[in-house]
Amino acid sequence: MKLIHRGFALACGLVPFSLASQAWAQSNADNDIQPVGQRPPPAEEAPEIQAIPDIGGVLTPKGRLVIEPEFQYSHASVNRLTFRGVEILSTLQIGVLAAEDIDRDTFTAAVTGRLGVTDRLEMELRLPYLYRDDTANFSVNEADEPFDLERSQSGDGLGDIELAAHYQMNSGRGGGPFFVGNLRYKSTTGEGPFDVDRDDNGIEQELATGSGFHSIEPSVTMLLPSAPAVYFANLGYLFNLKDDINEDVGDVRVKEVDPGDAVRISLGMSYSINPKSSFTLGYKNDFIQETDTTFVNPDTGNSVTQSTRSLNVGSMLLGWSYQMSNDTVFNLGLEFGVTEDAPDTTLTLRTPIGLNVF
Repeated sequence: MKLIHRGFALACGLVPFSLASQAWAQSNADNDIQPVGQRPPPAEEAPEIQAIPDIGGVLTPKGRLVIEPEFQYSHASVNRLTFRGVEILSTLQIGVLAAEDIDRDTFTAAVTGRLGVTDRLEMELRLPYLYRDDTANFSVNEADEPFDLERSQSGDGLGDIELAAHYQMNSGRGGGPFFVGNLRYKSTTGEGPFDVDRDDNGIEQELATGSGFHSIEPSVTMLLPSAPAVYFANLGYLFNLKDDINEDVGDVRVKEVDPGDAVRISLGMSYSINPKSSFTLGYKNDFIQETDTTFVNPDTGNSVTQSTRSLNVGSMLLGWSYQMSNDTVFNLGLEFGVTEDAPDTTLTLRTPIGLNVF
């Protein structure tokens, strides 16, 4: 029997209409309560599809396989005006004024498979394919030689394959919350930033489709059903493993890179509009630590370590789900960046399809 009860799946818009459409009528004669309508199908025939991607939700029942095609579009832009020099008056500046306008578009097509190994354990595999396009415009206003520069780059290919396991730690009976433990591993199957071709100055000629570094992310998800809503929260820590690069980039040699780890939190609510539809409202935030890069001067052999600044990536989450059939759900998700380091918008379309395999 599925340990996460139907109330959660209903609130997330995951239960077939026939499970929620059984009405109860009270007779005028003897005040007896009588069921009317169609009898619901057996519980094992209803789809149990994860409601919250990458966070952990309703686990797939034992013996059930969910295939989830996904399309995602992300847009990020950077508009920055930099002045280096001396400002005598607000209208009189002596120095260099530089403006940059960068637009980044990423298209991702992915297929995710989730298998219910037991009623408490679910395994997941995600295969992404990426297309990236960056357009940058630089304008430098120098006193003796102003110039404008426009540059466009693109790249496509297999992304980083991910493996994940989700385990339901308690039954959640008595009205208490459910707790789901998650463990996710990201590989380096995509072309990393140090795998792409570069010119003699070390400038990349194409865009990477992967991070280039292995990562492991343990997390815990809390789910609290309160019909017709479900409250959720997730806390995780992303370990990015450092690696020996030993690659020449321009005039220096990159010896070692240690990407910054990240603390990841998210919380929100999923509300059932009717037995087939629900919407989700939430917020997520990644606090990414500094990345340390060790460079070696090929002439002197001296090494120096430089650190980037930390990042604060926060986004508002909006989602909508519609149960098209007993085996298929349509999900639409939208993220709005609310911090400087977050992408402006991210649109995700997912259509999980379930079938019984054993």
